[in-house]
Amino acid sequence: MNAPVDVVVVGGGIGGLANAYALATAGHSVRVLERAPEFAEVGAGLQMAPNATRVLKDWGLLEDVLAAGVTPRRLLFKDALDGGDLTHLDLDDGFVERYGAPYVVIHRSDLLDILARACERAGVDLVADCAVHDAVTEADRAVVHSARGEHAVRLVVVADGLRSRLRAKFSDDEPICSGYVAYRGAFPIARLGRDLGPETTQNVVVHVGPGRHLVQYPLRRGEILNTVAVFRSPSYEAGAEDWGGPEELDAAFASSCPDVREGLASLWRDRRWPMYDRRPIARWTDGRLVLTGDAAHPMLQYLAQGACQAIEDARCLAAELSDPDWADALKRYEAERTARTARVQDTARLWGDMWHVDGVGRLMRNELFRRRDARDYTYVDWLYA
Repeated sequence: MNAPVDVVVVGGGIGGLANAYALATAGHSVRVLERAPEFAEVGAGLQMAPNATRVLKDWGLLEDVLAAGVTPRRLLFKDALDGGDLTHLDLDDGFVERYGAPYVVIHRSDLLDILARACERAGVDLVADCAVHDAVTEADRAVVHSARGEHAVRLVVVADGLRSRLRAKFSDDEPICSGYVAYRGAFPIARLGRDLGPETTQNVVVHVGPGRHLVQYPLRRGEILNTVAVFRSPSYEAGAEDWGGPEELDAAFASSCPDVREGLASLWRDRRWPMYDRRPIARWTDGRLVLTGDAAHPMLQYLAQGACQAIEDARCLAAELSDPDWADALKRYEAERTARTARVQDTARLWGDMWHVDGVGRLMRNELFRRRDARDYTYVDWLYA
């Protein structure tokens, strides 16, 4: 903690460690300050699209990710009410050849462990149980005030998530609640007591329906089934303080097809995650402070791009800082990444609206999905390529 470093990263989640690793392997000395007592991730599954796995491949980490995760055969969309197939994206050799890397699903904690070990090998100083109170930028340096003292550095990378304390230096906005809540679960398939079949155990399956959706896919070499159920809460819309409870979960999915209702048995019911994002902002740099990951661009989950975009941030920031003029480098990073992530944030909101329509909207969506050619990449090339 007493040794000087070039960069302090505030936050030790996936985005923070990705930035730390990218900067360390680019030749900078890096310290990560994490508020929690240990470097650990909450939640369960994570989808890693090729725009992120290409970066992990370049970093030499993809083999570890593949060993810990699963490469699904398809991304399959179904109707949550009648259970019918809507469309799919093959994640086969042709997909990998097109985008230069595979689609991988992995447990969040497994990816964090891979990044933490990589950071240690790269010489990153990982400091847990160290809350950051403030960071002040000066002419050519920044000073971080933490629970363990001050750190004078060339750059502070702010990676402290959706509720970032330091984002207030860039914007006075607040997280925006979508009115939707998620329940998650990750259980050994052998303990579920039923035959899931290859469709569920080999694919990412998304059931979309009115005001609700259910996602399932395998984790940890196919040993675990990850399930996420998301629904719009009537009690939130009515202004209740305590909303989105298990009784609302059951009511929201009551009219769903048998496969979806059966999937609810694979959820933890003692915890839930209200879904928030923020609107895009154009300024991510303030002198020697820079935003990244969810502190910069928290997004709804419908494109499965939160961690992917944080990894893209890390690649871009490290590449730009190869320029000795860090002031110009940070502005180039800001210009490139704000435009890209704003599109992802806005599209994620639109995609969520499309998933959850009812009535005529549902019929039109289903017809559009069913008419799509399985090899039509129109709607994913901009994101994955």
